[in-house]
Amino acid sequence: MAAPPPSSPSPPAAAAAAATQQTQPQTPFYELVKGNSGLEKVLLRGTRGFSAEVYLYGAQVTSWKNDHAEELLFVSSKAIFKPPKAIRGGIPICFPQFGTHGNLEQHGFARNRLWTIDDNPPPLPVNPAIKSFVDLILRPSDEDLKIWPHSFEFRLRVALGPNGDLSLTSRIRNTNTDGRSFSYTFAYHTYFSVSDISEVRVEGLETMDYLDNLKGKERFTEQGDAIVFESEIDKVYLAAPSKIAIIDHEKKRTFVLTKEGLPDAVVWNPWDKKAKAMQDFGDGEYKHMLCVEPAAVEKPITLKPGEEWKGRLALSAVPSSYCSGQLDPLKEHLIALNI
Repeated sequence: MAAPPPSSPSPPAAAAAAATQQTQPQTPFYELVKGNSGLEKVLLRGTRGFSAEVYLYGAQVTSWKNDHAEELLFVSSKAIFKPPKAIRGGIPICFPQFGTHGNLEQHGFARNRLWTIDDNPPPLPVNPAIKSFVDLILRPSDEDLKIWPHSFEFRLRVALGPNGDLSLTSRIRNTNTDGRSFSYTFAYHTYFSVSDISEVRVEGLETMDYLDNLKGKERFTEQGDAIVFESEIDKVYLAAPSKIAIIDHEKKRTFVLTKEGLPDAVVWNPWDKKAKAMQDFGDGEYKHMLCVEPAAVEKPITLKPGEEWKGRLALSAVPSSYCSGQLDPLKEHLIALNI
């Protein structure tokens, strides 16, 4: 049968064509270089001087800089860049276990495994304006299968947007061939760099229920109008909103954290006593960091064979005019961001 003459696509066909085009493979721009202790890392460079760095060890983002070359993530000056130790700071990936919520080593093993660059990942809808990104993949080794007997493919895309936004998209697929499902907990253990922890507040988690890890995972409800910091904190906020703001009064900067597929949010700062007890953490460094972590902790994610889960974290850092004592510091800013 002869093919029909070409014609302009109908609106649905045009939309489908556009969607297909959106998911076509892109040729990303990145540079692979040697980092600390000879470990390989990927450099992502955006417009106007934005940048990010990702170590293949742990698929761990260790740097995210704005257009003034200011570091936005915290990495300890005593961080150990030597396997099997996890890197203290940046954005460690907790999989297949967050914290001690299971029988594996704390935070699982993904953060201290060597990942590889995935040159041919399955299509992923992308913003065509994003040119600087890298795809990484982790599959279990024989040793991993002994401690967690499940076959999986974990794909991670780290992307640097044209406005300096940083995004991490995880896709985890159950590749078991024996018909078994598996369950896991997860977190992007994000360490933010802040001027002084006592000058920081977190908004978006007020009135939320949380599990307090300092009180045997007992459940409470957040009472304040924002979270402020005066002592050690280790809480898992449940059913947290998709957007959370971290306001740094002194630096007049607001981090806006957007999460998808991750219902919970962990807030952690070790404070002085625990900081002194950690070999890979400076005694006074707790003052200059805060972890706010999109997570799935309370209800583990379960995948049947062949099923895939996707979880995304997007970070932006915007100027904030907040000064101490101002009411509703984020109100106008959040309206402007349609939050």
